[in-house]
Amino acid sequence: MEIEKIRSHSEHIPSVECCESTEVHTELLARVTAGMPEEEELYDLAELFKVFGDSTRIRILYVLFEEEVCVCDLAAALNMTQSAISHQLKILKQAKLVKARREGKQVFYTLADEHVRTIISMGQEHIEE
Repeated sequence: MEIEKIRSHSEHIPSVECCESTEVHTELLARVTAGMPEEEELYDLAELFKVFGDSTRIRILYVLFEEEVCVCDLAAALNMTQSAISHQLKILKQAKLVKARREGKQVFYTLADEHVRTIISMGQEHIEE
């Protein structure tokens, strides 16, 4: 049964054509590699995009597009436990996507900067094309 699933799924994947020659285009490769970031930067970028791979974190970011909120408000808005929200906020803070501000005993969260809104907006535009 698993093989049938794989076969039916692979029917929808377009095939990729390969070069028939083994000629290496050195000028093209030089231009491409000159613009390639360092491995550490590529790793960091991949890690950033992993953070966007969770719909709960995306939902949190959408709330933060509108208002600065505390964990209890986020939990109520998203119908989740405060513990679950706190866990996701920790990940978003580590990725520098949100920042926290303490006011007495309460901590309020907001977007770290406008880049976060831009990344989400661009992603949404891409999927709506």
